[in-house]
Amino acid sequence: MKDIKPLLISGKEVYPVVEGGKGVSVSTGRSSGAWAAAGGVGTISAVNADSFDAEGNIIPQLYQGRTRRDRHQELVEFGIRGGIEQLRIAHESANGNGRLHVNVLWEMGGAVPILEGVLTGAKGLVHGVTCGAGMPYKVAEIAARHGVYYYPIVSSARAFRALWKRAYSKTAEWLGGVVYEDPWLAGGHNGLSNSEDPQVPQAPMPRVAELRKVMREIGAPEVPIFMAGGVWYLREWSDWIDNPELGPIAFQFGTRPLLTQESPISDEWKKRLLTLRSGDVLLHRFSPTGFYSSAVRNGFLQELVQRSDRQIAYRSEPEEGMSTPLPIGARGREVFVSEEGAAKAKAWMESGYGEALRTPDSTLIFVDPERGREIKTDQANCMGCLSQCSFSNWAETESGNNGKRADPRSFCIQKTLQNIAHGDSVEKNLMFAGHNAYRFGTDPFFADGNVPTVGELVARILTGD
Repeated sequence: MKDIKPLLISGKEVYPVVEGGKGVSVSTGRSSGAWAAAGGVGTISAVNADSFDAEGNIIPQLYQGRTRRDRHQELVEFGIRGGIEQLRIAHESANGNGRLHVNVLWEMGGAVPILEGVLTGAKGLVHGVTCGAGMPYKVAEIAARHGVYYYPIVSSARAFRALWKRAYSKTAEWLGGVVYEDPWLAGGHNGLSNSEDPQVPQAPMPRVAELRKVMREIGAPEVPIFMAGGVWYLREWSDWIDNPELGPIAFQFGTRPLLTQESPISDEWKKRLLTLRSGDVLLHRFSPTGFYSSAVRNGFLQELVQRSDRQIAYRSEPEEGMSTPLPIGARGREVFVSEEGAAKAKAWMESGYGEALRTPDSTLIFVDPERGREIKTDQANCMGCLSQCSFSNWAETESGNNGKRADPRSFCIQKTLQNIAHGDSVEKNLMFAGHNAYRFGTDPFFADGNVPTVGELVARILTGD
């Protein structure tokens, strides 16, 4: 194992080990501050970050606004307050060590005002901004104006080239690094393009080598590339260290820090991680963002799979091959389906899935009445947590919608991530994780239920294990 030497990151030499940002309410000031205190780079998430009342209790993010726009403004205010409070906690915990970054998602609702508000309110407490989930052109200008470094999250050299050409070349001095997030291995939302097969993963080294090659060709500074996704033991990545073709490399850990004492996730969640086996993380496309994402196979994901499996095409008027009438809804309004579709619908209805919901793709899905009511309620309660949402049809546009029918095959991502982050069932909610999460069960550092501190984990990582 090669020695892990400090790298210049956000203006200071620190260990090139980075805590990956995990929203909602999972990468907190306590966890990221401890990571920085250990000499690395801590990352708090400003995605629906928690804030606290005078007694130190978490303030539930409950929305009072009558309209989506009103609730969206409340969400922005929650985001700014929570981001600032978490950075203050992280700053105190770090005790002047390491670096502190804040993570935002470009496609989250209110990304620009939240980032502006957090950087203004936490001035001097934050050293860098990481940003992905889309093409964050404006993050460079925002970060530079606030005097902090920016770290775009990309999954290909092509994406970085586009960002550089359009925006980043104008603020190159504030480019702190580039996060390469492996789209087949990382947890959460992933940047798979339409030309890439989710079932055929590509090795990360050639893709990162291509990224560095492009960075050099276009004149980008020789800043670190953060390898994110699939990183567990650094000894498995020794050929990346001091590799002239790759240049300076840092390693980002998103999943492994979940099982630490400072990690805010519930004991139930931590225990579940220790039971995972290879293949227990599913790369899927149910997210209302439209992106692929990786999460633990549980009851929540299984229900989404089954929901989409109970699906048939329909037409509003009869046509060849789609002329069998099917009454749906409380009023029994007829749509027209194929004979095969009608037979499937009858069987599903007789099995208790009597609620037929229309999708934007001229199909019907069949759910039980309770699930149907939940879907409609969640859609009606939308607070605009994304820039555009397929589930509710919200969009940050003048019209306030994306011009399509709301899609019941998806789900309210803000609701389920808030639920699991604050102790609700790990079976009934979305449980993001990287594809190496099964290694908790074989890593001797976590044997016999050992839950280390963040400091102990960072020290262990630096040994190569």
